[in-house]
Amino acid sequence: MFNDLTSLPRYLSTRRSGKPRDLIAPGPDEPSLRDILALAARTPDHGKLFPWRFVPIGDDARSAFGALLRKAFTTANPEAREIQIEAAIAPAFMAPSLVVLLYAPQPSPKIPLWEQQLSVGAAAMNLLHAAHAYGFAGSWITGWAAYDPIVRAELCEGDEEIAGFFYIGTPANPLEERPRPELDTIIRHWPKPTAA
Repeated sequence: MFNDLTSLPRYLSTRRSGKPRDLIAPGPDEPSLRDILALAARTPDHGKLFPWRFVPIGDDARSAFGALLRKAFTTANPEAREIQIEAAIAPAFMAPSLVVLLYAPQPSPKIPLWEQQLSVGAAAMNLLHAAHAYGFAGSWITGWAAYDPIVRAELCEGDEEIAGFFYIGTPANPLEERPRPELDTIIRHWPKPTAA
């Protein structure tokens, strides 16, 4: 795909996140999704601890996932109206593909948890880039469900936490460019210049 030194930067500059509700079919088929996850796993990982897990929520599990979100939301919000509940569970049915990324901390005398968390973030970015490389758009969101104890108990084991929900599909509308920081505002030079 990248036949010269300018192709990869150009490709990276075209990646955009799509809104989950605006991602439609087609999405990746099962072999392509497996390849996308394999690419996501090719990430910096000090100590080879693999502190991340992928949980694809297949088409056959979307209704059950929606029921899980309903149970969790109504438990936390017993006075919620049906319209609020429907809005809370809508993400269970968005986009053709849904993958939950888990942070799975591993015991290590040498690798601090902070480095493991960074590795999870790198896996997340690889997942988005891999989806883009396959011609799809992706979206990484958290939201209330990522922090809900009932949802976490169903998806996680032990000390695992939900790092995010990843939606993959085809954009229904052109993806918008978002504001990007001015480089000079985020680059800090060292050593700092001394005052005259």
